[in-house]
Amino acid sequence: MASSSTPKYNSNSLESSGKRTLKDGTNWEQNEEIPRLPGETRVTDKDVIYMCPFNGPVKGRVYITNYRLYLRSVENDPVVVLNVPLGVISRIEKMGGASSRGENSYGLDITCKDMRNLRFALKQEGHSRRDIFEVLTKYAFPQSHNLLFFAFVNEEKFSENGWMVYNPMSEYRRQGLPNERWRVTFINEHYGLCDTYPALLVVPYNATDEDLKKVAAFRSRNRIPVLSWIHPETQAVIMRCSQPLVGMSGKRNKDDERYLDIIREANGQISKLTIYDARPNVNAVANKATGGGYEGEDAYPNAELFFLDIHNIHVMRESLKKLKDIVYPNVEESHWLSSLESTHWLEHIKLVLTGAIQVADKVSSGRSSVLVHCSDGWDRTAQLTSLAMLMLDSYYRTIEGFEVLVQKEWISFGHKFASRIGHGDKNHADADRSPIFLQFIDCVWQMSKQFPTAFEFNEQFLITILDHLYSCRFGTFLYNSESVREKEKVTEKTLSLWSLINSEKSKYTNPFYSKELNRALYPVASMRHLELWVSYYIRWNPRIRQQPNPVEQRYMELLALRDDYIRRLEELQITNNSKIPNSSASSTSPSQMMSQVQTHF
Repeated sequence: MASSSTPKYNSNSLESSGKRTLKDGTNWEQNEEIPRLPGETRVTDKDVIYMCPFNGPVKGRVYITNYRLYLRSVENDPVVVLNVPLGVISRIEKMGGASSRGENSYGLDITCKDMRNLRFALKQEGHSRRDIFEVLTKYAFPQSHNLLFFAFVNEEKFSENGWMVYNPMSEYRRQGLPNERWRVTFINEHYGLCDTYPALLVVPYNATDEDLKKVAAFRSRNRIPVLSWIHPETQAVIMRCSQPLVGMSGKRNKDDERYLDIIREANGQISKLTIYDARPNVNAVANKATGGGYEGEDAYPNAELFFLDIHNIHVMRESLKKLKDIVYPNVEESHWLSSLESTHWLEHIKLVLTGAIQVADKVSSGRSSVLVHCSDGWDRTAQLTSLAMLMLDSYYRTIEGFEVLVQKEWISFGHKFASRIGHGDKNHADADRSPIFLQFIDCVWQMSKQFPTAFEFNEQFLITILDHLYSCRFGTFLYNSESVREKEKVTEKTLSLWSLINSEKSKYTNPFYSKELNRALYPVASMRHLELWVSYYIRWNPRIRQQPNPVEQRYMELLALRDDYIRRLEELQITNNSKIPNSSASSTSPSQMMSQVQTHF
């Protein structure tokens, strides 16, 4: 099991004189030219012209550290500032050559993973860009240069230890597990059964560890069906796995077939086990050619199979590229709706949400337990199981509960963050890159728009998660699996993103949150009810940037006003009690006064 030692924490978090804190949590010493995190070191700086796509050329000085690119303009008023974590950079290209003609035609083009591009022009003298190009390439792509991620040298201190948020045993106990039908197995304690699964797994009580080994041989990457969530009332479960290795010859495996029967029987239902294959039918059939496939009716007579038509990682990558083309740098105004439709981005969001709703509804009704898989069970499968769990379990809608959900269904169950995001890797054209986790967060945002009081966290919480998905400031999303993180000692040598968030929860709290237990949420997954997340995808454009919600602002003001009145009331009560020995003669009790004050809000 991964270690949870607690380095780099103290209770006096980020408070000292002569400092101010930036939006990303960075301290800025007043005598420093640029803001720096503890452990962040300055590498180089240079005069450049920033080719701002919104306001034209801006003269400034760019500073490169081992964590960020920071630009401050030297002429403009107000000062133009860029503050870009190097982990966000996907590609760095040289623009123009020594003989290039035309103003500002020589410099660097930088493509980012967070929906923006940066362009810097430099003077055409000697090799003026060589040094900055080499430094940027070295620190933006540390994995390609045998360097450590910044997370391993980050020396920030927080009042909370985010690595303590998720304990698998505690989370399963919260769900009421183990019980007489489901058991915890440590067969994967040293990742010998499946190197992309967590060490601790929950499986049917009637399946032995020997059974599990036989089933693993028939599942892609040995990712056997294991429990993700159990319904507290119906006892129906959500299981996850990878595709069966059926192949073109239609292979069968009696152990796998029996295992699925044991799962079906475990919740006491006589109905068929429901299998949701996230792929389009044609893709699942095509996977047979590479040794994969799906559960056929002949081999699995007690199972019912449905295809959810969610496309693969390559389709999603191209869809996001098209979306970026119409929102950055300029929004395609003349044919906005048709341009947005042509990206198919919202259509993919709809299909993912629709699939998750089907999973949640089947489990909630108690008609059947559900098994979810795609090809390898670490992309679309994670989207479906986590969204269904979010719909069914109100705990996951709290700040800490959502952190547990991400740690459990995405990080510990082996979503390939390193491959999908390309942390510190210069190979920008890698076919493994895909915005699968971004899609999941977008789906969560869509749900929060439809149910504005159901989630304890706000939009800033989701954007912060996405920003640090790329930043490499924390160890949370580094590497592809739990086994690799354990080998790299991530929990001992790096900080968790949840440390930052949980140390200042008020910043990420939804003021409209209303706690409701065991209420299932079913969002409307039709194109009419889905919208583009402008605050994320178009946030770099100053002309489109959304204003703060005036209702939310006013509500926060009223809450602060209420707290102030309550404080004053308590002070008056103390003063009056000290003056009047027998306060029972008072015409209005403090509680009555309190209720009168609160009535207005």
